[in-house]
Amino acid sequence: MNPETHLLASWVIGAKMTNNARDCRLVALAGIMPDVDGLGLIVDFGAQAFGGKRTFFYEHYHHYLLHGIFGGVLIAALLTCFAPQKWRVALLSLAVFHLHLLCDLVGSRGPSPEDLWPIFYFGPFSRVPMWIWKGQWGLDAWPNRLLSVGLFAWALWLAVPRGYSFVGVFNRRVDRRFVEVLRKWHGGMLAWWGTSAG
Repeated sequence: MNPETHLLASWVIGAKMTNNARDCRLVALAGIMPDVDGLGLIVDFGAQAFGGKRTFFYEHYHHYLLHGIFGGVLIAALLTCFAPQKWRVALLSLAVFHLHLLCDLVGSRGPSPEDLWPIFYFGPFSRVPMWIWKGQWGLDAWPNRLLSVGLFAWALWLAVPRGYSFVGVFNRRVDRRFVEVLRKWHGGMLAWWGTSAG
């Protein structure tokens, strides 16, 4: 699935299962960090754009380096170091990591039906077992889009009472402003709803 879908799903779980913004951000990061192994795409494009030797880092390492249990434990251990509630963040990080794998298994197919993304659960040390599902949805398929829209709406809804949102994963100052705007809209909708219902 798209990284933004992973972010929203992980943030919603963090928002529902933690009691502070920091732990929620850490859980959200755990849900997107497996895709760090896809940053080879930048090198591949850069090499091609500047006339260098063609590289295949994305093709060789995405879904291989950090999409196995080694990646999950590494990510959870790293993020737990920064958590106020260490055991909660460790367990939730492992949970959203496995949710990431499940979502990729179900909805990460490329443009053609043969372009399936496998999961190597013991990667990067072993390619066995390799999990693959031939019914994998395309990355841009309607189920992925519907899931993303639903998670986006849910995340916005949760942000209003909590006072922080998924934007805080990247910038807390911008997040404060974002939540202020959400709260104004929410208040305006409630006022409008009250006058139109009455």
